Amino acid sequence: MIVGDKVPDLLGKDENGNEIRRSDYNGQGIVLYFYPKDSTPGCTAEACNFRDHFTDLRDAGYQVIGVSVDSEKSHLRFIDKNQLIFPLIADIDRKLVEEFGVWGEKTLAGRKYMGTFRTTFIISSEGVVTHIFTPKEIKTKEHAVQVLNYLDPTKQYE
Repeated sequence: MIVGDKVPDLLGKDENGNEIRRSDYNGQGIVLYFYPKDSTPGCTAEACNFRDHFTDLRDAGYQVIGVSVDSEKSHLRFIDKNQLIFPLIADIDRKLVEEFGVWGEKTLAGRKYMGTFRTTFIISSEGVVTHIFTPKEIKTKEHAVQVLNYLDPTKQYE
């Protein structure tokens, strides 16, 4: 998926098994953020930052949706533990991570493995990718602020 691409309508199923469709959010943009794993330090910091700035993002006309390859049960625990107020797609079959090009080989402490690259797609109300935050750009503890400052550069969020 690159800037200018139209995203699919069916994005996946959330933590409760409900289908998440782009068309469910007509008139709103979507901040679709992919993260490696529930309840890890960086992913928790990122999710909590989105939670803390959820109202600002909604006021800017955007819905936040998180995606990882964790199960619905894992997502439910993650949401409960961190009081998250937005849906998390359980992409257990890796369909969405592969379609968006964020699944691949990673290295940690010299060990290679397959995983999700932390990436955020800004999607317009028409369903078109308008911006992509790459793994190297994302600061987990302030990522929602990075997104807000991109969406409205006239304001400076903190």
